[in-house]
Amino acid sequence: MEAKKFLFCSLDAALITDVAWQVHREGHDVKYYIEAESDQEIGDGFVPKTEDWEAEVEWADVIVFDDIWVGSDIGTGALAQELREQGKAVVGGTPNTDHLEEDRGYAMEILEAHGVNTVEHHIFDDFDEGIRHVRENPAPYVIKPLGEVQNVKRLLYVGDEDDGSDVVDVLKAYKKAWGHRMKGFQLQRKVEGVEVAICGFFDGDRFIDQVNFNFEHKKLFPGNIGPSTGEMGTSMFWGGRNRLFEETLGKLEGWLAEEGYVGSIDVNCIVNETGIYPLEFTPRFGYPTIALQEESFESPTGQFFYDLAHGNDPILEVHNGYQVGVRIVLPPFPFDDEKTYDESSRNAAVVFDDDSRDGVHLEDAKNVDGQWRVAGESGMPLVVTGKGETMRRAREQAYERIDRIVMPNMYYRDDIGERWTDGDGDRLQAWGYLGPRS
Repeated sequence: MEAKKFLFCSLDAALITDVAWQVHREGHDVKYYIEAESDQEIGDGFVPKTEDWEAEVEWADVIVFDDIWVGSDIGTGALAQELREQGKAVVGGTPNTDHLEEDRGYAMEILEAHGVNTVEHHIFDDFDEGIRHVRENPAPYVIKPLGEVQNVKRLLYVGDEDDGSDVVDVLKAYKKAWGHRMKGFQLQRKVEGVEVAICGFFDGDRFIDQVNFNFEHKKLFPGNIGPSTGEMGTSMFWGGRNRLFEETLGKLEGWLAEEGYVGSIDVNCIVNETGIYPLEFTPRFGYPTIALQEESFESPTGQFFYDLAHGNDPILEVHNGYQVGVRIVLPPFPFDDEKTYDESSRNAAVVFDDDSRDGVHLEDAKNVDGQWRVAGESGMPLVVTGKGETMRRAREQAYERIDRIVMPNMYYRDDIGERWTDGDGDRLQAWGYLGPRS
């Protein structure tokens, strides 16, 4: 494939650096725009930058949006739709697909309208009404904030008590501490089972044949303990259109075609012997999921996204085993504390024991005269990946690669992928969800 022109756009935080870097290394012309002032050094020395993405639209063969957010509001879907109407090839959503993530109630309505089972759920914009509901209908619930504040991942709370008393206590605390910012919240009945995300790439008309099944590890500490972070690591494999896909994303294929959606979309679910219960959508790339997916691509990343954006029947060849990705973080992640970050992490050097960079993917990093350094203010410099014919071997490779990295104060979870080997994989097979692998 001859070199193409790719414009990557981060209209909020810088997230797509690693994909931009990979496409650049494949010989394509790349320009990367970052809106957030605090993130603008991310990717320096790795990826060519631009200070005005709109001025580069005519230059670009492909425009890639990395998230749904434009600052504190959703909006990249509207921009992507407008650009497609102008004849541009865009990886990005639509106003309605952005809405899937921003409004969990709307997401459930779309699922139900297309015959997908959903968990019992209720939307509230008043804390007292939510507390009253739990007291009148005692059960374990999950609290999911709505709107911009949903990005504060530590606010997601999974209840443990059968009478819902812990959920009532948390709602009371949120009313005092977050009532001025939390425009509403969803109470979702807690369901026990295996948590799995089904992810597909959509080309504007249909899903490509490769389907990604991934398992998120959201808590800070091993054993799934501590505050929610968004993500500390992911394990995954690729397969075909099995039952998990057909009963979730497969039922939305026509709706997504009507929308003209292009890109990655995943739905996170709880699965047990009685059914599949979708929890939430990610109508965009997932992070660090995309870095791990990219590691498993065995065909060129740039050509795949070019064909996806142009609807050219994209072909994706992938590693046929298992993959594990581990996020490497620094203090004060996942919290915001400028003093701690300045003292412990800002501009820290990333040192490697050897010349290999296999499996090392960029998040908040920059390259200064050949020296990798921490960039930005979030404390998430790297994702390290491994793959193998078994999940155990993929884990071993990922952690062997981490052992070759030296970064003062770095920390990470050492149990990514263990849930699969400890029984999640056997349960999904026993319940008949995975079917034949492809």
